[in-house]
Order: sequence, then C-alpha cells, then structure tokens
Amino acid sequence: MRHLACSTKSCIESAPAPLAFSRGGGETGRFLPKLARALLAVVLGLAASAPAFARSTVKLKNGATMQGDILAERADRIVVDMGFMVLTVPRDEVERIVAENAPAAAATDDTGDLYHAAPNQGALTVNENVGRVGEAVVQVRTPIGLGSGFIIDPTGYVLTNEHVVAGEYSITVTQFRRGTSDLERVTFNKVRIVALDAKLDLALLKIEETHGTVFPTVPLGDSNTLTEGQTVFAIGSPLGLDRTVSQGIISTRNRPMDGQLYIQTTTQINPGNSGGPLFNLRGEVIGVNNMKAMMAGIEGLNFAIPTVVVKDFLRNRDAFAFDPRNANAGYRYIEPPHPVKTPDTTPKTVKP
Repeated sequence: MRHLACSTKSCIESAPAPLAFSRGGGETGRFLPKLARALLAVVLGLAASAPAFARSTVKLKNGATMQGDILAERADRIVVDMGFMVLTVPRDEVERIVAENAPAAAATDDTGDLYHAAPNQGALTVNENVGRVGEAVVQVRTPIGLGSGFIIDPTGYVLTNEHVVAGEYSITVTQFRRGTSDLERVTFNKVRIVALDAKLDLALLKIEETHGTVFPTVPLGDSNTLTEGQTVFAIGSPLGLDRTVSQGIISTRNRPMDGQLYIQTTTQINPGNSGGPLFNLRGEVIGVNNMKAMMAGIEGLNFAIPTVVVKDFLRNRDAFAFDPRNANAGYRYIEPPHPVKTPDTTPKTVKP
C-alpha cells in the first residue's frame, strides 16, 4: 500500500540550525588557501543556494559594500570569501547581493515564452521574500476543493497541480494584493484549463477576464542546482488558510518514485498546498508542491515536482493541450441512472 497522499484540499517547521564555523567577530578560515576553504565549505555543508565561489558585490544597509566569493547563503547569514579572510555577515545587515559573473547566455536559454528566469536576483530572508513574491501566489478553488498555484506570466497564466483541477469545469483563482493599508482579495471567476497531464501532475490555467490587470510573476529557477541542506520555503493555502508560509530544507533533490524524480523537503506540505510554489532564498520557484507521506509517526517527508520537469511541460504544452470535447480530457460526468430492483416484501419463515 502506498502511503503517499496528494494534498488537494501547514504548521511551520524551521530548518535545523546550521553549524557555525566562526571565531572572534564572525571571521573564520583566515589566511586559509582558497582550495582548503572550498573543501571546508563542501565537507561541512556550507554550500547552499548560491553556487560555490560566485563572485558578487554585497551592499550593506549602512551603505558599505564588499566584493568576494559567496561561499554559502543561509536564512540568517551569508559567508563571503574576501580573499584574505572569510566573513560571516548577518542577513539583516544585507541590502542586496549582485552576482558579477552570472553567464548572460544562461538566462536566455532558460527563458520560455510563458516563464522567465532571474539568475542575478539577490538572496533575501524568508520574511523579505514573502513580500517580494507573495502577490504572485494564488488560491485555486473548485466546487469540491481547493489548492494553490502561482502566476508565471503577466497576462494571467497560472501553474498548479493536475489533481487540483482534474474533472472540474468551474475554477476560480484568488489573488491577494497588498495595498498601502490593507490586503485586497481579488477573485477571477472565468478561468480556462490550457494544458494538463495526470502523470506529471501539472496543469496550466489562464485567467480569461483580467480586466486589464498586469499580474505579478515569479521566476523559475534551476532545480538541478539544489543542494542537500539548502533553505527553502513554501507559500500556499493549507486547509484554506491562505498565505501560509512554511520553511524547511532540501532533504534530497532527486528522489525517484514511480518513474518520476521529486524534490524531497522538510518544508510542510498539507492539503491545500498542492500546486503551490517551493522557493529558494533568491525568490525563484524551484519546485511545485504536490504530495507528502502520510503515516502515523511519519513527519517531514514532503515532495515537490522539480522545475526542470515544469519547464519541459510548459515548452511542450501543446502536447498536453486540454480539449473539453474529449470525454477523457478531465471532465467529470454524472453516471447514468441504473434500474432499481423492487425490494421483496414477501414474509420469510425463520426457523427458531
């Protein structure tokens, strides 16, 4: 019996505190050769969302700047190799990080007609990222349940799980816009299914009546660059509790199950999180949440569809195009009436 359940319909689990290798005023590895520091970073699990030795400019909130190789990025700090010393900088002191050696061709090759990449986007704390990407995360509701999703194109294309909308003809999408003083819920009632696939558990929706709205979007990152222990977070509507944020780490980036590869994470995924995004600290979607292990005594086994699969689905969406005229295309039909037998009312003799 398979004990994995899709979460169609979150408690917050923080990532384990990473080991700190610092001394004095947050300085470690002074005068160590660069190769030794690289090995130290890999062996001790410091490598996170940033690629090893990514030359970057770090601008601090007090106006100061520093240049160096980003050895690690965590939710509470970054580790910068200055060449002659390695500094641990509190995340609260960092205004932004600009990578200097990001290959320009990578962004072009990794951008489709319905999604975009942001390889130079700086890393922020989870709290800051929620403000950056929150408006692009939506709630997807059908007559029998709800899930989550996220906007990938300004014209209103939304990505979610196939099992969230399978068999449904009435779909609504709710966006949460943050105004100057309050939160505004905007519901779009005319939503079309563009493409979907049950095997991949992915669905592409299109908001039809946008009323001229230019929607905020989130970039798709590269799930192949994920590392074990990397901090990630999810935003969704578990049990209908919209805008819920949960945080965790990458347990493994390529867990095989039923012929598919999934991202395994400790980030809590519950009913209603299905179809929602799994983010890295750069605010990039690196997975689509879709299921968790459900057994007594089992916790922290949650799974997401890698963005490498998502991008292939989007590039080849014509192969998964939804056709409402096809009886197998996803609509749920009412069963025809069956003959009902008249109950036998003849008294029966019962032996004592």
